[in-house]
Amino acid sequence: MSIFLSKTIATPVSALSLIVIILADFIRRNISIIMTVLSLFAPPILFAADKPAIQLATKITEGIDINQYYVSEKLDGVRGYWTGDKMLSRSGREFILPQWFVADFPKQVLEGELWLGRASFEAMSGLARKNIPDSEMWRQVKFMLFDLPEHGGIFRDRYIALQQLAKQSKYLQVIPQETITSDTMLYKKLHLVVSAQGEGLMLHRKQAFYKVGRSQDIMKLKPKYDAEAIVIKHIEGKGKYTGMLGAIVVSMPDGLEFKIGSGFSDEQRRKPPQIGATITYQYLGLTKNGVPRFAHFLKERPKM
Repeated sequence: MSIFLSKTIATPVSALSLIVIILADFIRRNISIIMTVLSLFAPPILFAADKPAIQLATKITEGIDINQYYVSEKLDGVRGYWTGDKMLSRSGREFILPQWFVADFPKQVLEGELWLGRASFEAMSGLARKNIPDSEMWRQVKFMLFDLPEHGGIFRDRYIALQQLAKQSKYLQVIPQETITSDTMLYKKLHLVVSAQGEGLMLHRKQAFYKVGRSQDIMKLKPKYDAEAIVIKHIEGKGKYTGMLGAIVVSMPDGLEFKIGSGFSDEQRRKPPQIGATITYQYLGLTKNGVPRFAHFLKERPKM
C-alpha cells in the first residue's frame, strides 16, 4: 500500500470511503494498463492529417478510343495514400497499421487499395479503422498499387515503375493493367469481373499525366449507377401498351432531357409517376453527349 494511502486510512473513515480510496489508488497506479484495455473497446479514433491531393475518376462516356486506355479491375477495397512514412485515407485520416506491414514500403508516395479480396469491403473497412491493428488479419491484406502521384511521367511509365517498387515488400502488389481493343471486349470483361463478385472496371489513359481532381484520363465502369430526375412528359405506349404508358421524358439536374421506357410494371404503366414527380433510375455509363445509357425506371421518390 502506498504512503499516501497508509496516511489516509490512519484516520477514521467509513467503509464506503475506504473502498473509494483503495479504488482511486489502484487506478492511479495502473492507469496505463487500464487505458490500454479500454482502447480495445473504444470507437475508432483516426488521426487527422492534411487531405492528400489525389486524382479522381469520372464515369465512362461513349466515343472514347478504347485502345488509348489501360483497363483494370476496380477493387472494392479502402483507398490508401502512402506518403513514404504513413498511410492516409482520401480524407486525410491516418490509418494505424502494423509496423511490420509497412516496414519495406518505399519512401515515396504510392496510391492504391488496401484489399482483402472481392466482396470483402466491410471487413477491410473495419480493419482499417481499428486503433490497435489486428496483426493476424493484416497478414491477409495487400496494398494494391495503381498510381505514383509524384513520378512525373505518363501513366504507362508510372505503371512500369510501380512494378519495380512492388518488389520491395510482399504486402505490395500492382493492379494488373491490360489493353482492350473494342467495346465488346470491354463489356465482356466487365461481365466476367462482376460475375466473380468484382465491383467494376477502371480505365487509365496511357499517355496521361497525373492530374489532381476529376479527370477523364481515369474513368470507372460499373454495371449500374443510380440517379434521380424529374418527370416532365408521358408518352403513350404502342402494341400491348396501347392506352398505357410507353415511356416518360425526364429532366436531369443539368437540364438534359431523355426518355425512360423500361423498368415499369403493368400497374405502373396504368398509373405512371405524375408530371413533376421525382423518380430514381439506373443506367450503365453515359453517352458522349452525357445521356445515361440503358436507363430504366426503379422507383418514384415519396413526397415528404
